[in-house]
Amino acid sequence: MNITIQNLLKVYKNGHKAVDHIDLQIDNGMFGLLGPNGAGKTTLMRILVTLLKPTSGDIRINGYDIRKNRREIRSMLGYLPQDFSLFSRLKTWELLDYAAALNGIRNKNKRLNEVDQMLERVGLFDVRERKANKLSGGMKRRLGIAQALIGEPQIIIVDEPTVGLDPEERLRFRNLLADLSRKEVIIILSTHIVGDISSTCHDMALLNNGAVIFNASPTELVDKARGHVWQITASSHDLEQLKEKYPIISTIPAGDGYEVQIVGETLEGYSGKPVEPNLEDAYVYFMEILQGKN
Repeated sequence: MNITIQNLLKVYKNGHKAVDHIDLQIDNGMFGLLGPNGAGKTTLMRILVTLLKPTSGDIRINGYDIRKNRREIRSMLGYLPQDFSLFSRLKTWELLDYAAALNGIRNKNKRLNEVDQMLERVGLFDVRERKANKLSGGMKRRLGIAQALIGEPQIIIVDEPTVGLDPEERLRFRNLLADLSRKEVIIILSTHIVGDISSTCHDMALLNNGAVIFNASPTELVDKARGHVWQITASSHDLEQLKEKYPIISTIPAGDGYEVQIVGETLEGYSGKPVEPNLEDAYVYFMEILQGKN
């Protein structure tokens, strides 16, 4: 499976350029789409699942033209939108059964078996008879994930999938996607939660103001921040000055002061020790420092 995006542009009627001439190549495995709210991630996702038409540009999904072959492309897709809504009168298992039927599972016995297996995988089997709209927020999100995954789609696109999930549920979801990524499938994970990318994706793109500003592995993004992250022991007065000069990653009370972690090109006027960056540090460095130069 592969997705090729060339010179993709989406301009809304009000003139807002939501996607700005994007070029991407996405192959089998997990691909992370990271960026702040309003970066263009959801617009790109909606174009890929054929819910929005691009203004211009070209998208080929396993050779199919997204403008001419919508039916063929939709048959490959599993999609979890950011604003996933429920049919209020359906029980949990009924909603998932409906999604399985839409995804092409015609045999009733096979469909019901797959429904029960998926409910087990997302931890909802014990509430299968409960009305879907009576589930907790986290359970509704898990049901949304289940409907995107059932029927073994070849391309899985999930938009902010872990919003509203507690840490245990988020880990369960990451493990579920990791298992799926071992197959010949493409999984696109769009999020502003950096941890979702660092723990699951082998390739990623960083979006800002509708444009791709970085496209490589998470490791390569981390490499860019190496030597630009410091830990400083600061007083309350120093802390206020640091906030004015540097993006601050974390502040932890320590004795009469604080242990402060910052990012910046250089450390001037303070004594600190370099810290090995993680993806969150790299994201802040790239967005706040490198992009600030452009």
